[in-house]
Amino acid sequence: MKIGIIGLPQTGKKTFFEVLTKYVISEKDLASTKALKSLAEIRDTRFDTLLGIYNPKKQVRARIEIELLPKIEKDVIAKGEIFKNIAELDAICHVARSFTDEAVYHISGSVDAKRDIDLVNAELVLSDLLFIEKRLERIDAELKKSKNEVAAKERVVLAKFKEQLDKELPLRLLTLDKDEKKYISSYPFVTLKKMVVVLNCSENSLRDTALLEKLRASYAPLGIEVMQACAKAEAEIARLETEEERKEFLGALGIAEPAINALTRSCIKALNLISFFTVGEDEVRQWPIPAGSSAPEAAGAIHSDLQKGFIRAEVMKYDDLVALGSEEKVKQAGKFGVKGKEYIVQDGDILSIRFNV
Repeated sequence: MKIGIIGLPQTGKKTFFEVLTKYVISEKDLASTKALKSLAEIRDTRFDTLLGIYNPKKQVRARIEIELLPKIEKDVIAKGEIFKNIAELDAICHVARSFTDEAVYHISGSVDAKRDIDLVNAELVLSDLLFIEKRLERIDAELKKSKNEVAAKERVVLAKFKEQLDKELPLRLLTLDKDEKKYISSYPFVTLKKMVVVLNCSENSLRDTALLEKLRASYAPLGIEVMQACAKAEAEIARLETEEERKEFLGALGIAEPAINALTRSCIKALNLISFFTVGEDEVRQWPIPAGSSAPEAAGAIHSDLQKGFIRAEVMKYDDLVALGSEEKVKQAGKFGVKGKEYIVQDGDILSIRFNV
């Protein structure tokens, strides 16, 4: 599962990418027009709490793949490669600038986050619309030559999509049945992707949420989640060596946690993933899986043999463990469950898989 970071020039997307992935962008990278790829750890406070309970020899956080796409400029849009890159993603993180700094130029000459977000959204809609128009031309030409039921049904789906895009609305808002999904499964529609917008603000604007709330209200109907962060502050936090220093810095800014933590959780949400945990003195590990996964499918995320030989899953709820303090007390309280193949794993479940191969 992968999420891509996009945005106009000078928005701070490279800084967010570096903080998320701890990847150091080189001069060679900057000169390249290819997407940069790396992995980001999911910063989940539940994981940290479990570390405190078990004090394991090994800890493994969940990770997702992050791609930094080329900046959105006229020449990049004209070539169209960026839309192909976006089509291969599972979700989009759009970094929009809300900070003002005379030393950092803006491609449009002034800072206006809503204008920039609307501009990018319009380009994504246009990309999908152009693809549909070309595809419809081919289907119509084909149908004139001969009757083709599959092509005719595909045309109905594409016409539905075109109607949506003509209203400047993303395809992610449509409800699609299995057949509709099948007809368009191989097509590069970018507005089908879930989107998170990150407003890159200045340090002194972190507590000011007026613009954030306004944009959330504007973009919620478009299925877009909006959050606020300061790339400069996040980079400074990431460079601090100790947890004590980080807490002190956050306290000075008046915020509870680094926004990067919230951003990785938003990425997980956009990808429609949940997390379960495996715990013990040897290892505490977080596992991201698609929402709605069964217990055997969750076992398969650990190893294919566990899914093949699945017998049962022993389940604790994270909240129960934290409230009661230990596995023994969870069992004594009757909150330790044994689940079979039909069980649908819930976010925060702590699983122990029993299997036989």
